[in-house]
Amino acid sequence: MLQKRKQELIAAFLRGEEPFFLDRHAELLDDYFRDSFATSSVGPQMRVEKNPYVIIALGGYGRKEQCVHSDVDALLLFKKKIPDEAKGLVREIFYPLWNIGLDVGYATRSLKECSTLACRDFEVLTSLIDARFLCGISSLYSEMMEQLRGKVLRRHGRAYIDWLSERNQDRHARFGDSTYLLEPNLKEGLGGLRDYHSMLWVAWAVYDIREPRDLEFQGHLSHDEFQSLSEALSFIRMVRNRLHHLSGRKCDQLYFEYQVKLAEGLGFKQENGQQAVEGFLGALHGQMAFLKRQHLMFLSKAVGAKGRPAKKKPTRRSVIAGVEVVDNTLDFESSEAIVAKPHLLIRIFEQSAILGLPLSVEASRLVKEFLYLVDGTYQRSRRVIKSFQHILAAPPRPFNVLNEMLNTGMMLALIPEMKGIVNRIQYDEYHVYPVDKHSLRTVQALKELRDSGSDTRDAFIGEIFRELRCPELLLWAGLLHDVGKGGNGHDHARRGAEIVRSVFKRMGFSHQDIEAISFLVREHLLLIETATRRDINDEKIVVHCARKTHNIEQLKMLYLLTVADSIATGPKAWNNWTAVLLKELFLKVYHTLNRGELATTAAIDTVEKKKKEVIKSAVSMPGETLETLFDHMSPRYLLYTPSKDILRHIELYQKLGQEELSVLETEANPVAKFMTATICGRDFPGLFSKIAGVFTLNNLDILSARIYTWRNHVAMDILEVKAPPDTLFEDEIWQRVKKDLSTTLKGELALEPAIEQKVQAYQSLRKGIPIKPDRIVVDNE
Repeated sequence: MLQKRKQELIAAFLRGEEPFFLDRHAELLDDYFRDSFATSSVGPQMRVEKNPYVIIALGGYGRKEQCVHSDVDALLLFKKKIPDEAKGLVREIFYPLWNIGLDVGYATRSLKECSTLACRDFEVLTSLIDARFLCGISSLYSEMMEQLRGKVLRRHGRAYIDWLSERNQDRHARFGDSTYLLEPNLKEGLGGLRDYHSMLWVAWAVYDIREPRDLEFQGHLSHDEFQSLSEALSFIRMVRNRLHHLSGRKCDQLYFEYQVKLAEGLGFKQENGQQAVEGFLGALHGQMAFLKRQHLMFLSKAVGAKGRPAKKKPTRRSVIAGVEVVDNTLDFESSEAIVAKPHLLIRIFEQSAILGLPLSVEASRLVKEFLYLVDGTYQRSRRVIKSFQHILAAPPRPFNVLNEMLNTGMMLALIPEMKGIVNRIQYDEYHVYPVDKHSLRTVQALKELRDSGSDTRDAFIGEIFRELRCPELLLWAGLLHDVGKGGNGHDHARRGAEIVRSVFKRMGFSHQDIEAISFLVREHLLLIETATRRDINDEKIVVHCARKTHNIEQLKMLYLLTVADSIATGPKAWNNWTAVLLKELFLKVYHTLNRGELATTAAIDTVEKKKKEVIKSAVSMPGETLETLFDHMSPRYLLYTPSKDILRHIELYQKLGQEELSVLETEANPVAKFMTATICGRDFPGLFSKIAGVFTLNNLDILSARIYTWRNHVAMDILEVKAPPDTLFEDEIWQRVKKDLSTTLKGELALEPAIEQKVQAYQSLRKGIPIKPDRIVVDNE
């Protein structure tokens, strides 16, 4: 009967006909326990008048947060010693729940055992905080709760709060920040439901609050905050319930394989250039971000920064007129001060950036309440813009001041054009962060690059940053480089360039500065796309980039923006190999701008110089033989290949006998963590595809390839490859590659079936991971 009613309830929920599913689901179980208690054959034998007992709901069931596949946790509590008959009652009441597939957790304890365990084990105490009376002697339940509030909390309240704070930190470190991760954990992650539960537990321990609504009634949350919190919880719980149903189990990690189906089930549609799943994830991230902020704000106020109850009389000191420091947070002296001096709304963030102190909970609330003061005149105020610029340029802090501006609405009030990128998700495996958070991380990355010391790996980049004449323009570009993603279409860079023109025209920037920022936004993909998709040894490609960047100052800013943008995107967009390619392209373009475009005569001189260097180094080889080989080599090969590599390739060519179809040589680059594999082979149609297939078969990731064909039908293919992950077996791997390459070229190894089998295995591992749809773009520039 219970199972049938549960399935009917779930069906109604999925049809959208049961908005109070959690309550109704818990009530179904309540009915079961009460009916079982009333009809029990064992219960009357236990003499309730002599040893009262009660059945109590615990955990999520106690909070009436019973999701589709949630555990059913309950406590069978006795006033005195547990009687032998209790085992029979457990079999009678709890075993049937297991039989219908429910995950039941129960405990049988005396009142004294409960109090003792709650003092020693805070996990037990936490479950008891959520306790709810089901059936039995209600006075025993009340007595237990009074003991928790009195004996346990009075003796161990401080230790419990410390434990909760430490537990939260461990949980967040373990599960990550759910507002940023591609697959958020709806329960345990930062911004997940456990953050709300922590608020309730702290509220119980610090303020003696039992009902969530009392968070508002006692003034710990404003009316709007409580309403928004309720909406966030409702959405996250709905997603969690549907995820449980879709996965067929208790699953709180929103894996890729479920995201598209959940978006469809929740009614999200493709609109404003976003897929339905991107709209869904954006909404989810927005609600989880709000829950995360409320959790952090509430805990900061309730337990203080070190997990201690907040002081009764906070220490105060003024920093500027209207703003003061209160217990290491910034606060307004009064709401009247804001009305009298509206510029305080931006000045408090400026002081936060300068002093490295966050805004207090009350200050953040006041900023939200007084945003109506930020009108067109405010947006154009030189005083306000100067303060904003100070915030942008301030040293990076453990907390991000720009993020606080975004959370309070101050950022959008000043730059409403950013609204379209707030919580905007890009559904692929590269962009880890929503567009708005990515933009803030880009600014943070720029400042970290700026402040990198001479002894760090980013010293080269830091030196370039410090050479800039107007670094503040680069920071503005970092903040708004993706603002064009808020609209439809693919060319967000060009659209963003037009948007920033209007933004900085409104702010009163000079024409020259507007053009510089607009250029950076419009071309912010130029260097990374060129470095990763083009042959950067091709002089035409380098000259094209030089013409686009116009001058060295703009090239430097564009390079720095590209590095910061890639770092802020995620680990799959920025790695040692990308850094090497980008730096190499930057230096080539820099030298081209510095000395002017190469002329044909200069290229000829370069080739002749290389030939002489090779002849001088190859002492054991006759000059006539070398000249013959030079005639076989293409001009492009001679121009773009260093002389030492030409000599090495000649030596490799000499190893290519009549019987061997290919010779392979490898060279490690330990700094960039990649290897150069050079293959010299007899050329024929499809040679490179077979080489690539052999590398794929052996799990070697080709990062780039330079393919040259000599006039004597010899191919010289130079591949940059990720180093094998296991260095212990590196030699063994390359020996296998050589063997596979030899047997493939001789026709002894059927490559296609072997690769097809490997692809199928790989796809099963990547099940559900979002991949951008294929697009073919023809660039004739």
